Amino acid sequence: MSDMITADLVDLDLSADTKEAAARALAERMVALGRVTDLEGFLADVAAREAQMPTGLDGGIGIPHCRSEHVTEPTLAFGRSAAGIDFGAPDGPADLIFLIAAPAGADDAHLTILSSLARQLMNTEFTDALRSAGSARDAAALIRGDEAPAEGATEDSVAASAAASADAATAETSPEAPDAPEAPFRIVAVTSCPTGIAHTYMAAESLENAGREAGVELVVETQGSAGFERLDAAVIAAADGVIFAHDVPVREKDRFAGKPTVDVGVKAGINRPAELITEVRGKAARGEVTAGAAGGGTPVERAGESGDSYGTKLRKWLMTGVSYMVPFVAAGGLLLALGFAIGGWQIASAPSVMKHFSWTEIDSWGALLFQIGQVAFGFLIPVLAGYIAYGMADRPGLVPGFVGGMIASNIAAGFLGGLVAGLLAGAVVLSIQRIKIPPVLRGIMPVVVIPLISSLVVGFLMFVVIGKPIAEAQKGMTDWLNGLSGANAVLLGVLLGLMMCFDLGGPVNKVAYAFATAGIAVQAPSDSAMKVMAAVMAAGMVPPLGMALATTVRKKLFTETERENGKAAWVLGASFISEGAIPFAAADPLRVIPASMAGGAVTGALSMAFGATLRAPHGGIFVVPLIGSPFLYLIAIAAGVCVTTALVVVLKSMRKPVAGTAPTAAPAAQAEAKQPVAA
Repeated sequence: MSDMITADLVDLDLSADTKEAAARALAERMVALGRVTDLEGFLADVAAREAQMPTGLDGGIGIPHCRSEHVTEPTLAFGRSAAGIDFGAPDGPADLIFLIAAPAGADDAHLTILSSLARQLMNTEFTDALRSAGSARDAAALIRGDEAPAEGATEDSVAASAAASADAATAETSPEAPDAPEAPFRIVAVTSCPTGIAHTYMAAESLENAGREAGVELVVETQGSAGFERLDAAVIAAADGVIFAHDVPVREKDRFAGKPTVDVGVKAGINRPAELITEVRGKAARGEVTAGAAGGGTPVERAGESGDSYGTKLRKWLMTGVSYMVPFVAAGGLLLALGFAIGGWQIASAPSVMKHFSWTEIDSWGALLFQIGQVAFGFLIPVLAGYIAYGMADRPGLVPGFVGGMIASNIAAGFLGGLVAGLLAGAVVLSIQRIKIPPVLRGIMPVVVIPLISSLVVGFLMFVVIGKPIAEAQKGMTDWLNGLSGANAVLLGVLLGLMMCFDLGGPVNKVAYAFATAGIAVQAPSDSAMKVMAAVMAAGMVPPLGMALATTVRKKLFTETERENGKAAWVLGASFISEGAIPFAAADPLRVIPASMAGGAVTGALSMAFGATLRAPHGGIFVVPLIGSPFLYLIAIAAGVCVTTALVVVLKSMRKPVAGTAPTAAPAAQAEAKQPVAA
């Protein structure tokens, strides 16, 4: 670590009183040595990392850190504060502050060195020595590991100690030993954090220390930035319990399926390792098994965490199913629409292309597209139900969820049936997992017992108990939708437009989109359902297009960053990606969101009033040829865009200028907008 920290990077009298000031003071030392090329850019990266999770630890330690393109080489700066600085630790301010700067492409060797420092911070002798260091040179030497061994630790004494340990080990395993000691409790653990530099390894060290004190065998797999070495399969198989201390998905999580598991954030692994060990031992004693731990790489792995309210959990579970259903809707809907566009509406009654297909007949190609779209649409309800159950119970929920969803589809229970089937499947699996089972059965639980019992229960309930009432409710909703006309249809368009523009791709937006797609997710959707779909897509295009137009006609009201985002918003809006307006809403929500909602309401109302229809659930302007009354449809979108643009320009013109510029879009929001999801 000699090249990472020097005396010039140590401040034993750090006078900063906030974590931002502390990071700046230490970062300035890095800039002075040429280790950081852009101070403000680097501090922005540090702040972004801090926003993910506070970096304060128990014991008076703060470890702000990040990977940044503004760092030339891995660097560590250390500061000691007499008054203490709040880094968000539960036990109060930190007096030892380590600023860790890693290049965006840091090599494994340097990251390994930084991870060793993180482990040292769990050693009280190390931190006490830093608190008593008399000079910057001494502190740097201590951090680098240059200090001489403690007095009395001569080579002879070390050798003697090693020999004694070897003799003791031999004695314990000697065949002459009268009684073999009872096998210790075995735990495997995985630690990981967003940056993979500090918390990952500190949690590992803390768990290992607590394991030694508790007399258990505890082995940790650290999934850090320098990669990870997988635990041996035999070690995992022999383990009695598992601890996940992580803030990013555990890689290859299915390796640990079928064992008692404690799943917490990485800070819990650092701050309360003994409690976690006690908890996993208790689960093992009660036979509580977390079956099917797979899915760590999915975006919904942590859906429904224990700290969430029931309402929050329910929303996450439902949005899980919708998010997996949307690609099927988009692919199937577009294929059906293309089939109709090529072969006309009569293509729905064409014979199977397996029986008749001609390479030279345009109708055959239309029938092919239509029938592929039909197959894709057939998965909608099963996928919705299966992934709602997955969001609740992870992989064991998939089988009963898909079974319940297919039953809902077969009995015409539709979208509502899929929702209920998914929730039922997840609840049944969670109930089964709470039952205490003998250890001999744990291995077959996730692959045999849980799928069998849960599918049987869900199938019985859907076929015999609740399926028919749900089907009647679905039919009633469809009849109501078909009966909408005149003022009622316009009011529905206003409501859907407001919902689509309220949170720009968030839960409210998704509810409106799911309502629309559910109506067309049948082979022969009604005219009213296709009007709803048209209104929803038109309204969802308004916010990004409105912001793009505003940045074009009144550039001075927007920052340079916002004007650049405006260029991208043209394409995103035209493609029906509402998230293109997020950077603007994040920077100025009180003006952008009301303006967007007003424009969306106008567009939704006009689309319904014009009677525009849409069979495709996505595509923006690229599916205009598939829209009924396309010219009027484009007029509705243009009207909403103009309303949004005019309102946001007026509202921004009325505000008091701050230092002559508009506020800059939040970096986090800009990053989110670079990864849009459909509508």
